[in-house]
Amino acid sequence: MEARPHYAADLSYLGTYSADRQAGLEELFLKPARQRSDLRFVMGGAQFPDEFPWTENLHFVRHLPPAEHPAFFSSSRYTLNVTRGPMRSFGYCPSGRLFEAAACGTPIITDSWEGLEQFFAPGGEIIVADTAEHVLAALDRSPEESRRMAMRARERTFAAHTAEKRAEELETALEQASALTTGV
Repeated sequence: MEARPHYAADLSYLGTYSADRQAGLEELFLKPARQRSDLRFVMGGAQFPDEFPWTENLHFVRHLPPAEHPAFFSSSRYTLNVTRGPMRSFGYCPSGRLFEAAACGTPIITDSWEGLEQFFAPGGEIIVADTAEHVLAALDRSPEESRRMAMRARERTFAAHTAEKRAEELETALEQASALTTGV
């Protein structure tokens, strides 16, 4: 999708406010925004408190309907994923936003969580960051390197992570379970 100027960002983040995600958002989004006032950070989401620690170079879109997600991601040089606490502790539970961003060909920076490598190859298809310094290093990568990584994630998303693919996997699992119980 074509980029839209009001969503243009060096780093974007899309997510509803959640207290259990705030420490990760502080380290991986707000701290880099404070350290790089020359960059534009755009955040979309709902339920953020009035006392949220906004910065001069952080632009906010209060509510972003799902139909706007592709334009939002396509307008970002990178986008950030910060995993909710329950999803992180469970593991193997990616946010749908990872697949949305990857399908748009947007390079993704994510926090680390168990099972991530089952969905995307860290370093090859997605960047894993634990600190603000990791995020800033990613933002300093060449546009060509970022584009190649994003295209690999996009290809993997369409090859392995579509609704059709998940339905096929579910049908296969159900058939296998049925065969075990019926002895067929």
